[in-house]
Amino acid sequence: MKINHLTPAEENLMRLFWKLDSFYLKDVMEQHPEPKPHQNTVSTYLKILVEKGYLSTVKEGRIFKYTILVPLVEYRKFLLKELSVHFFNDSGKEILELLLSENMVSQDDFNNSDLEIDIKPVKTKEPKFEYANEVLKPKKDKKKEKDKKKKKKKSDD
Repeated sequence: MKINHLTPAEENLMRLFWKLDSFYLKDVMEQHPEPKPHQNTVSTYLKILVEKGYLSTVKEGRIFKYTILVPLVEYRKFLLKELSVHFFNDSGKEILELLLSENMVSQDDFNNSDLEIDIKPVKTKEPKFEYANEVLKPKKDKKKEKDKKKKKKKSDD
């Protein structure tokens, strides 16, 4: 599922929608804190959020019932990944270091937590040393490879 960015106004409305799960426009107007936006404004945002794939609609008579398509958990993962890629060189370690240095998380949080953290090793790709292999490979091997290729082309013809 592709998740798109939300504007701050769209995000504020989505926070309310995530609490409601499925709803009608009148439910949004009732639940929205003061100062309440105009109904047309909310209706426009609902239409935009449907187009972005955050909500789906079902027509019931003359009104629409809206349902959440992107759960809060998925949106949080999307935001964290975006933050990681753009500001932390795609490194969870750098994020964790910042959280620890800013006292947003402490070592005790890890030790006393009921969280079951399953740490999996990060898969790293083996670097390719093509240029180094060319430099280090003896010329005889290169000549043999060229001869093999020529023979193969002749046999294919």
